[in-house]
Amino acid sequence: METLEGAELCFPQLLNTSCRKPLQHHAETIFLYILLSCISLLTVVLNLLVIISISHFRQLHTSTNLLLLSLAVADFLVGLLLMPLQILLIGGCWFLESFMCGLFYYASFILTSASVGNMVLISVDRYVAICDPLCYPTKVTQKRVQISICLCWVCSVLYNGVILNAFLKHPDRYNTCYGECVVVIGFITGAVDVILTFIGPIAVIILLYMKVFVVAVSQARAMRSHIAAVTLQGSVSVTAKKSERKAARTLGVVVVMFLICFCPYFYPSLVGQDMSTSVAFSIFGVWLLYCNSCLNPVIYAFFYPWFRKSIKLIVTLQILQPDSCYAHIL
Repeated sequence: METLEGAELCFPQLLNTSCRKPLQHHAETIFLYILLSCISLLTVVLNLLVIISISHFRQLHTSTNLLLLSLAVADFLVGLLLMPLQILLIGGCWFLESFMCGLFYYASFILTSASVGNMVLISVDRYVAICDPLCYPTKVTQKRVQISICLCWVCSVLYNGVILNAFLKHPDRYNTCYGECVVVIGFITGAVDVILTFIGPIAVIILLYMKVFVVAVSQARAMRSHIAAVTLQGSVSVTAKKSERKAARTLGVVVVMFLICFCPYFYPSLVGQDMSTSVAFSIFGVWLLYCNSCLNPVIYAFFYPWFRKSIKLIVTLQILQPDSCYAHIL
């Protein structure tokens, strides 16, 4: 059996209190570091392109794109702040201060909650656009969307501050040795958290998209059979309806990938286990959740022609030209 003296310690000078590094194959560890670093860099670059595109080009200043911008900001921060620190944890040692450990988990919880909130707002936006298109311009204004986004982020900050209050006061309270960074959420708190930040929002998202799907299919059948009546009150063009359905389909893919990536992260709470962080859980659950931040802009690039056009203008530095913000993107 491996003795403490013979083990590789995180802090060799602290023989009695230092954590031991998990046994790892050197080649596999190097490959994992390189792979995850590439994912982190790709996440930052792609989401930065989304942020620049929507912020710079005036044609993209729509209510729906404001929600995509908010989601891109959350994904950008995941790639810039969380992924690099999570890479450190794969080695089994936390070399930063305990304060940074608390700040890391607080930021992680905030960005997770904000992403869920943005997904709910996107679902509501698509629901109104498809199911009540005549009232969409009056119900979903840019000012209301901006207020909703601000409330989403503020609530995420306050809510997770309450959830992690005791942990933030003593970030090392769950550490069993020096060089560990662990947060544990008890069963009751975890159950409340999973209902408020996962089960409840996901139920809303699924119900709204089921309604959107039914209405979109009904509209498509009506147009194909040429029985869509155009009245004075309901003069919505075929092109507009098709555009809204395409946006709903694209954002539907985003939501499906969101569910796939987020479910493993919340699995311990769903089965009644304490949420704790280990190396295996970090690699599977947390990194799958983080990869969702990289997938979103990839989906935009695949489905949205405006994103591909804007990337070309950004990469070729044409956005530096005068009046480039008025370029025809759509």
